[in-house]
Amino acid sequence: MAGQSKIIRLANGYHVWTRKAGEGPIKVLLLHGGPGLTHEYLENFQDFLVPEGIEIYFYEQLGSYFSDQPNDPDLWTIERFCNEVEEVRVGLGLDDFYLYGHSWGGMLAIEYALKYGESLKGLIISSTTASMKLWDKHLLELRDSLPSEVIERMEVLEQLGKTMTEEYHELSWNFFGRKYICRLESMPEAVMRSEARINEQIIEILLGTATFEVNGRLKDWDRWDVLQDIYIPSLVITGRFDNMRAAEIEEMARLLPISRSAICENGSHLTMWDEPESYFQHIITFLKDVESGSFELR
Repeated sequence: MAGQSKIIRLANGYHVWTRKAGEGPIKVLLLHGGPGLTHEYLENFQDFLVPEGIEIYFYEQLGSYFSDQPNDPDLWTIERFCNEVEEVRVGLGLDDFYLYGHSWGGMLAIEYALKYGESLKGLIISSTTASMKLWDKHLLELRDSLPSEVIERMEVLEQLGKTMTEEYHELSWNFFGRKYICRLESMPEAVMRSEARINEQIIEILLGTATFEVNGRLKDWDRWDVLQDIYIPSLVITGRFDNMRAAEIEEMARLLPISRSAICENGSHLTMWDEPESYFQHIITFLKDVESGSFELR
């Protein structure tokens, strides 16, 4: 893919990869999810935003495939990742910019806005949560809505420690993933590349080892009580069929002082792929409304 790559050296001596695409006064830094995925599943942002004169920055978080991958569990905390985003901002020379975060990246974007919000012109939070315990509860509700025979078989495999088997993966994907993760007939190639390169150490330390339960370091993460402190124009967006509850997204937008929410009615967790026209139009409209000074709550 065309663009200008830049390696940024962090204060801890490790290096992270970034790539600029497009040219324009509106600058957006993208935070991928996972944690431990790659920027690759966000590649279609270039197709939709760059033609609108929007300058975007792909960024591979430390530990992910295109950046250094140290074997040091102490590095995998949301606080350190938040400070890393600030180092990347400084390294790229960004100021008065927009920060986009998807899923885990959305949680990271919330942390960044709370600590370094003075550098932000706007915030886009996509398919995320403000409370891991609430998300945990929702995941279990979604799991309990699966056919009883599927639940029973998955529980047997879990008890046997066979969650990494092909059978468990197929059950999880066919009955859960196809509805809540990506609703396309086949997974986009960019998404498959990103998933194939996930850093398992990071996701296991931060989220844990269970499929439908958060039991890692992030299990007690909660920012509901401080969302009102983010005085930055914000867009909170998701798909109606996301595995993150749409009602929670709308409540987040209500608590953020200067914000609007957008629900893509046919989208899932990867709404940028299964309902891209609606998804990106919401983002483009938000960016241009803020730039023109005509941003209004919706």
